Amino acid sequence: MREFSVPPVVTVGDAANLTDPVWENAEKAPDAVQFARPVPAAGDAVRAWTDVTCVQFRDEVVAVARGLIAAGVTRGSRVGLMSRTRYEWTLFDYAIWSVGAVTVPIYETSSAEQAAWILSDSGAVACVVETNAHATLVAGVTDRLPELDRVWQIDLGAVDELVALGAPVDPREVERRRQEIRADDVATIIYTSGTTGRPKGCVLTHRNMYADIANAVPVLPNLFRPGASTLLFLPLAHSFARLIQIGVVHARATMAHCADTKNLVAELQEFRPTFVLSVPRVFEKVYNGARQKAEADGKGRIFDRAEAVAVAWSEAQDTPGGPGLRLRAQHAVFDRLVYRKLRAALGGRCRDAISGGAPLGARLGHFFRGIGVTILEGYGLTETSPAAAANLPDAIRIGTVGRPLPGVTIRIADDGEILIAGDLVFQEYWHNEQATAEVLEDGWFRTGDLGRLDSDGFLSITGRKKEIIVTAGGKNVAPAVLEDQVRAHPLVSQCVVVGDRQPFIAALVTLDEEALPKWREAAGLPATATLDELRENEALRAEIQRAVDTANQAVSKAEAIKVFRILPRDFTEASGELTPSLKVKRNVVHGNYAAEIAAIYER
Repeated sequence: MREFSVPPVVTVGDAANLTDPVWENAEKAPDAVQFARPVPAAGDAVRAWTDVTCVQFRDEVVAVARGLIAAGVTRGSRVGLMSRTRYEWTLFDYAIWSVGAVTVPIYETSSAEQAAWILSDSGAVACVVETNAHATLVAGVTDRLPELDRVWQIDLGAVDELVALGAPVDPREVERRRQEIRADDVATIIYTSGTTGRPKGCVLTHRNMYADIANAVPVLPNLFRPGASTLLFLPLAHSFARLIQIGVVHARATMAHCADTKNLVAELQEFRPTFVLSVPRVFEKVYNGARQKAEADGKGRIFDRAEAVAVAWSEAQDTPGGPGLRLRAQHAVFDRLVYRKLRAALGGRCRDAISGGAPLGARLGHFFRGIGVTILEGYGLTETSPAAAANLPDAIRIGTVGRPLPGVTIRIADDGEILIAGDLVFQEYWHNEQATAEVLEDGWFRTGDLGRLDSDGFLSITGRKKEIIVTAGGKNVAPAVLEDQVRAHPLVSQCVVVGDRQPFIAALVTLDEEALPKWREAAGLPATATLDELRENEALRAEIQRAVDTANQAVSKAEAIKVFRILPRDFTEASGELTPSLKVKRNVVHGNYAAEIAAIYER
């Protein structure tokens, strides 16, 4: 099938904007809990949470918006927002929208050069930062930012400062400005982190984002409903996390923010969300951590059996009649012995999750559904606001990214590229007509991803157009198929397949720094042995070879990995090899490890 379309459930009116649900919630359910803010606890005490009701949130948005008006922020003004995921991020986002201005997110890990480019290219007149380090970073590039007039720092009381500044402003002025916002006004400019080149500013309107979430909420009732809750820990500068923020407000669910993922496990158990949002790497780490702990406790065989039963139980859900009596009994036993403990790590109440940003893999999808946490894998890009397709509670096909969401049409071009149309498709790249023309044509967005649609409209991602490797023998190889399989091994962190215009396919592999010490101990190697010393260790190479052998089973002999190199360190965002959303920047990896790659083909 070349095209599949799902009609919209909701059509966004011309006068609608993203702040409407905030005001509606305050009127219809003023005492409903919209957000929960952490209260720091002393010592080892369990952290408490304080509620922010719908009416409190609306009033706080108005108070900050009055301050923005007093500071000279006007309709269409661009305001930078650089902070970790915290309540104030959301508060400022809605306050900026309420005065008709445009939020320009900046990852809190961005370099001075990246922040300078985003603030300069967007023409930001003001910026909200979180920490002293952020303030220093922005101060260091202000000479390149002639339009930047004001900088507020959250840690130094930015909220209180703006509330005080806006005290003389009539609250009715906020309402007047809010009512002037039209659906086709720009809501945000999100600079795509990009795996190559300078970030491009993706222009999204209120209609784009409103249409996306308003059509997603009705088909995801398990997640987006009053009484549901989530702990958001992905960076809000990422469009995926931003969509969840908007969805929580739209559906009047409850959200807490986790600013530091080092505290994630503790906060999940304290807050006890009903659903979570994550990228596949986090789910991989949960699985790998549980497996390693079981092996360290001498219960590796029990875990392996529990895993096999979980996967079999999940796969049986998709067959006529479902799991048989014996499988149900085995599943019940392992639920008491293993699965319950795994769910407890997510707080005990979590039964649903959303995964996006990269392929999850069928193995992990079946494992988590088997233990009682259904991961609904979806697909989209910043340019599609971002969710374009998703598995749904009543329409799930593990191993795919689901069907188009309501209001979305997906087409597969003759060369396999995925094209997307609908109100969720972005307007343009800010001040970049050439880049816009390259991806937008007659309402269709060219994603650059390759995929296929099955007869029921479920979409599978098969690779990235620009990442296709063509060997010296003319064989086209999609690296993602191999990389996902190798990365599934508990010892592996990242895998980058290489071989363009070369006689065979090879791979660069990095190891999980948390898993390596446990493997080293189990292998009887000294704790002082460094990764650089272990790279050629026979036992370690044999372990990684098993992962490569498993991956090679998924492809033809011409596409198989013939040689691999274990790298001396993992990829990091700081080294420039990962984007803030943990995607590998292939061009940077190829440059940094050019000597390793050359050595492979000198054999």
